[in-house]
Amino acid sequence: MRYYPIFLDLHGKQCLVVGAGQVGRRKIQILLSCGPTLVRIIDPKEPDPYWQELVEQGIVEYHARTFQPEDLDGCFLVIACTDNEDQNWRISRLCAERGILCNIVDQPEKCSFILPALHIQGDLTIAVSTSGSSPALAKKIRADLGACFGPEYARYLILMRKLRPLVLGLGLPTRANTELFRNLTQGPLLEAVQTGHSEGALKLLKDHLPASLHPDLEDLVHELD
Repeated sequence: MRYYPIFLDLHGKQCLVVGAGQVGRRKIQILLSCGPTLVRIIDPKEPDPYWQELVEQGIVEYHARTFQPEDLDGCFLVIACTDNEDQNWRISRLCAERGILCNIVDQPEKCSFILPALHIQGDLTIAVSTSGSSPALAKKIRADLGACFGPEYARYLILMRKLRPLVLGLGLPTRANTELFRNLTQGPLLEAVQTGHSEGALKLLKDHLPASLHPDLEDLVHELD
């Protein structure tokens, strides 16, 4: 089966994770990094200090008990990380009935979506999937990507995130904006960011951008240091 690749906006959404063990913890941490309104956690064990702190901050809702159907109320996305086959099938069927996105870890036949291996550097997220054929290979490829896409991409994207609205605010034609951003991404700007050559990055930006933006560029570049 080939899966349809998609990146979900979780802002304003509630998510549910059933099972807060080692795997569940990783899934929850990734969910929390995407800014959902709430992550509801169901696990028979009492919350450890890590979860308790998040509960007190209002970031997660933790229930030390087994899963109940009403736990799905208001949920946009569900991840189950349990070793209970019957419970996994139950969660899968209930989610299907309600039209809720559902992932049962390592059991794609029970899922409406599968989770790729992720390589993350700041705003850069590269997802790797083998459509469930070999999760181990997906993880190897993810590790290999680390050698190609390092922390300089995070710094570069901080710059581009702040620069983009300034450029678009000039009201230039779409074609002009497209060419401008293409020149910035295909030129040596990334190398300058990687090497920490702020003066070189500043000169490159001034060479490519209209003079009206030049007063803003020095602060943008030096924020990367």
